[in-house]
Amino acid sequence: MSLEQDFLNELVDAIKNDRLTLPTLPEVALKIRDAANDPDVNSSTLSTVIGQDAALAARIIKVANSPLLRGAVPVDNLQLAITRMGINFVRNLATGLAMEQMFQATHDSIDKRLRASWEHSLEVASICHVLASHFTKLKPDQATLAGLVHEIGILPILTLAEDNPEILEKEAVLDKIINRLHGRVGKAIMKAWEFPEELMDVPLGCTDFTRDSGTNADYVDVVTVAKIQSYTEENNPFPDLDQSKIPAFAKLGLAGETEVHEVDTLVEEIDDAKQALA
Repeated sequence: MSLEQDFLNELVDAIKNDRLTLPTLPEVALKIRDAANDPDVNSSTLSTVIGQDAALAARIIKVANSPLLRGAVPVDNLQLAITRMGINFVRNLATGLAMEQMFQATHDSIDKRLRASWEHSLEVASICHVLASHFTKLKPDQATLAGLVHEIGILPILTLAEDNPEILEKEAVLDKIINRLHGRVGKAIMKAWEFPEELMDVPLGCTDFTRDSGTNADYVDVVTVAKIQSYTEENNPFPDLDQSKIPAFAKLGLAGETEVHEVDTLVEEIDDAKQALA
């Protein structure tokens, strides 16, 4: 049996028998989510929870002051930032940004892959925010979170690969396995993290370019379009993909030949979103 098949069998068996070690949501994200879900929460109590992580608090203030939100008056403290963005927006933003710490490892090749995945997720999330704002009635902050988590299934696969040095030397093989299974693993993680039902199918559904869930666009559709639009001509893994035949484009009201990076107003907003999230 080949090295690829051995590793694949081990991974599939671990998934089927619930032996795959799934990552846990960072503690600060759990605390923020619990606080935000309290019906009596306000900007003051939530700022106290977020303020326990100074770096995260600073990034939320940065987003509040970014062109993304177009605030007329600068925000200089966390409580005002939360008031400007709203509880739900801050909850989704904080959850997504807190996950960045998970996309790093001690092994050089694994760390490189994880950081590349996070950078790609930031790009997709930025496009998701803009697409949701302009072409759907969905919540832009929820769409942003969907973009940030769409490759979360890569984490436990790479963790398992780290214990198999031979597979790390076969980059093409590992890529093939990741592309085949990360969506399935990602959905299991989203379920374990008790994410909203509307986000549960994002990791698996966003790579099913034939998926057609109904008339109205959902978060999977937004991430699907954003993912395809995130690639440049040089790094596109789907060079022969006919976008006009992808239902997600039609549900967003986009023609198959549409390139968001060529629409001046959208390019500016995508750049604003990337700057805010970085």
